[in-house]
Amino acid sequence: MSITPTSTSGAQVPAQRDEEQRLRELGYQPVLARRMGGFGNFAISFSVISILSGCMTLYGFGMSTGGPSVMLWGWAGVGLFVLCVGMALAEVTSAYPTSGALYYMADRLGGRKWGWYTGWLNLLGLLGAIAGIDYGAALFTGALLNLQWGFDPTPGSTMVIFLCILLLHAVLNLFGVRLVSVLNSISVWWHLGGVAIIVSVLAIVPSNHQSPSFVFTEFVNDTGWENPLYVAAIGLLLAQYTFSGYDASAHLSEETSNASVTAAKGIVRAIWVSWVAGFVLLAGLTFAIQDYAATQNSATGVPPAQILIDALGTAGATAMLLIVIAAQLFCGNAEVAAASRMVFAFSRDNALPGSALWRKVSARTQTPVPAVWLSVGVAALLAVPSLYSATAYGAVTAINVIGITPAYAIPIYLKLRAGDRFERGPWHLGRWSKPIGWIAVVWVAIVTVLFLLPQSSPVTMDSMNYASIALVAVLTLATVWWFVARRSYSTPSAYGNAREQAEISEGIV
Repeated sequence: MSITPTSTSGAQVPAQRDEEQRLRELGYQPVLARRMGGFGNFAISFSVISILSGCMTLYGFGMSTGGPSVMLWGWAGVGLFVLCVGMALAEVTSAYPTSGALYYMADRLGGRKWGWYTGWLNLLGLLGAIAGIDYGAALFTGALLNLQWGFDPTPGSTMVIFLCILLLHAVLNLFGVRLVSVLNSISVWWHLGGVAIIVSVLAIVPSNHQSPSFVFTEFVNDTGWENPLYVAAIGLLLAQYTFSGYDASAHLSEETSNASVTAAKGIVRAIWVSWVAGFVLLAGLTFAIQDYAATQNSATGVPPAQILIDALGTAGATAMLLIVIAAQLFCGNAEVAAASRMVFAFSRDNALPGSALWRKVSARTQTPVPAVWLSVGVAALLAVPSLYSATAYGAVTAINVIGITPAYAIPIYLKLRAGDRFERGPWHLGRWSKPIGWIAVVWVAIVTVLFLLPQSSPVTMDSMNYASIALVAVLTLATVWWFVARRSYSTPSAYGNAREQAEISEGIV
């Protein structure tokens, strides 16, 4: 494969100046602090993917929808296709390194309506991701409290923990992108070290392990559906949900040095590192299962916690859960950063109700403070149904996937449609651009359909998949709001003049 990344040589300052000029050429006046390096940009996408969040939180879901074989082989297959999506998206990111990311790319390549609907889908996915990640962290925190002090993790108490976590992430994000970058850099090593510790301990300490044939071939169907292919397809949600959020590198590009190269690289690196480490984690957990049925019905409410308890005892499980919870907190914090930048950028182009408020940036920290609070506030509302339905958390994760995954494919499809009219950036795929792009588009089309389907049978109010309702709701809202805001919504012309830039920056700082 001939992938041709090039970068600006020399010191960091000239690279920053080049990126500021590129941003002006795209029509935007720089207002955010460009204080994030290449590793920090990779780290935010890696932290949002967070194998210790997605894999651990949805492990119980995977145990019922195909079991070990679907979890392991599904992870391997989904990871390969997601890598294609990531590479294709990275190529477009290199050409359009803005906080708006996906919707700005779609607007440039396809027109205003393409950008509008892509933005709303992307926003739904990002806000759903905050809810899913932080609610998962709340579930694991409840499991830890249950293990240590007999705490009863009811829906109400879990919601209280969830709201406290959201508040923590909002406050951390108000201190500026430099703190976010530092936390994400720590997060990378915490995740990799955490996976190494957990898998090593699970391999050494338990006296009994499952056989390789069980881990790689055992199929379990507790969904109520009879067709094994359908069940296996639904089981891919574990991997596809985890492999999302890597657009964070693109959303933080206006705060990254040499973003035309480093943001593209950040997307691809985050995916392949997560792909390898996630497979190791899933295999380590599955080999260590002592009692499959008891693990599924754990009193903690979190099957991986039961695996750790059975294999390591209470003290060992507590230590491992602390590693997992800290990783989930890193993940949620990174997702709030990415979502708030999307809110800021979308409001900068007058696409949201109350845009004049949400696009404001703190003069002290150069952080979009109102956008941070809006992001965590909407995430809190998305999790409210969990108080009434045991399947609501699965619905939130499906909302995340159904919103964000199609948004990844739209700019890739529009780039393919544009052909030679697309002016590629310094990081590109060369002759592999079209085949990888089409693989990405087809894969996204398939999984979008899959994750609108019901996940268990019979379909009741408690068990139905609410992702389809969420998708219809957001598209309806986007359509209605289009007729209200279509005259005010617009991305600036490329090479925007001084007057345009002044209009964009007015009211932001």
